[in-house]
Amino acid sequence: MSLPSGVFVPEPGDDALTSAMVSDSLDELGSRAQVLSADILPLFDGTRVFGRASTVQFVPTEVDSDRPYDDAISYIDSLGAGEVAVVATGANLSTAYWGELFSAAALGRGATGVVTDGTIRDVAKVEALRFPVFCAGRRPIDFRARMKIESVHQRVLIGGVTVNEGDLLLGDVDGVVVIPHEIEVQVLIRARTRAAKESTVLSELLSGKSLRVVWDTYSVL
Repeated sequence: MSLPSGVFVPEPGDDALTSAMVSDSLDELGSRAQVLSADILPLFDGTRVFGRASTVQFVPTEVDSDRPYDDAISYIDSLGAGEVAVVATGANLSTAYWGELFSAAALGRGATGVVTDGTIRDVAKVEALRFPVFCAGRRPIDFRARMKIESVHQRVLIGGVTVNEGDLLLGDVDGVVVIPHEIEVQVLIRARTRAAKESTVLSELLSGKSLRVVWDTYSVL
């Protein structure tokens, strides 16, 4: 698999990009199924994540071990600056896959957040760290002898969307959208243009211009 080179560095003004803008830009390019399922939500208000995917796949197990966390430790220690931990579980909600200490370690390595179709724990402590988390719920149960890591840095399916190592993810209050690496340049150009237009559109609508006139002028809603 050909991976993106270097750390993704958002451009000035990219904090104005939203998941809706990116989703619309993907639609324009014919990629119409890139938004994760609606049950994967931000853990706390104000959460936003934007960065490259670093993927890991969990699967069920009943085998215990004297070193049950070795694979998870190695994965988290592999996270780089600007990366998003993408924790795929097959939508298995039986255990928590992430918590306070994983968040602290990821934060210390410069990761920008975690997205999972599973549940997390230590919610109050993770929120206190302000580490961005998007997940399908909360549960205090440890994954030891219940789930194990099957693969890392490989293609995964999460929230109904295929995510490849190095794809860009943007998540906010509306949800999480995946930008495939092979079209990220085109998507970002369109999304950035849309963001610039929306500022003007908003101003003109608030000043009293009709929605029809604004739409006919800018083709943005």
